[in-house]
Amino acid sequence: MILIYSFCCQKTVAMTQIKDNTLLKKIAERIKELRTAKGITQEVFYNDTNIHIARIERGNLNISVSTLNAICIYLETNLSDFFKTF
Repeated sequence: MILIYSFCCQKTVAMTQIKDNTLLKKIAERIKELRTAKGITQEVFYNDTNIHIARIERGNLNISVSTLNAICIYLETNLSDFFKTF
């Protein structure tokens, strides 16, 4: 559960995290596709970025947009092109 503090109402509201397993699997598959096409191992990816790509590529980790953007930058693509195949 994520707590959000609303400045306009000065109260804390509980929000649950949304997790779409189908979407996470598609994202994981796309990341792996791009990584392997460049001949980058998971170990090299981790050493270069400090991102545990193996966990993400399993498709059960709900990553942030910022993390996905960092992955795209490393793989020399952008978010728009990343999602074109969806």
